[in-house]
Amino acid sequence: MGAVKTKRMPRAVREQQMLDAAVRTFGQRGYMAASMDEIAELAGVSKPLVYLYLNSKEDLFTACIRREGQALTEAVRAGVRTGSAADRQLWDGLRAFFTHTARHPDGWAVLHLQARTHGEPFAAEVAAMRAELVALVTQLIVVAAREAHRDPDLPEREVAGLAEALVGAAESLAAWANTTPGSTPGQPATILMNFAWAGLGNLMEGRPWTPPTDHTDRT
Repeated sequence: MGAVKTKRMPRAVREQQMLDAAVRTFGQRGYMAASMDEIAELAGVSKPLVYLYLNSKEDLFTACIRREGQALTEAVRAGVRTGSAADRQLWDGLRAFFTHTARHPDGWAVLHLQARTHGEPFAAEVAAMRAELVALVTQLIVVAAREAHRDPDLPEREVAGLAEALVGAAESLAAWANTTPGSTPGQPATILMNFAWAGLGNLMEGRPWTPPTDHTDRT
């Protein structure tokens, strides 16, 4: 079947149309199974035009990763209301994360499943996006912890590992929520708050868990 003819439109608009089609195809069929013919037909353009705009299948996939990663991080940043209590900021950020991944399941599949399983440079693109999310969560926790401890010099390394764990758990829960019928964004957010905030709340109040006295770290 030939590509559907459409009216002339600005290059930027046409490119986003191609990326929309590519994200849907990559997300549902996987990187290896997706074809440029299928993407072009879904976008309503010719395959040569896709190559003209985005050079190759690899470049098209990279562009999809960057766009979807930027959209996700922007959604989380926009969802956090600075100045509110630490638990409210974390809740808002998690809600924004799970709302976005639920609304864009193909984009999340590209980021969480496809890009990570096809090597460099795709994995590096996702790692950069993830690092930005971890940095955001780290700063959120650090600010709250410094206020709770009344210690403006509390080092970030004290909570950086918590941020890594929190983002990792959110990624796994998003994959679970997107494949669980009837799941809403509030459900995984609530699960993660119940799982994580008890520990974070104690940290904020200066009551961290410590290993038993007979523990020896041999690593």
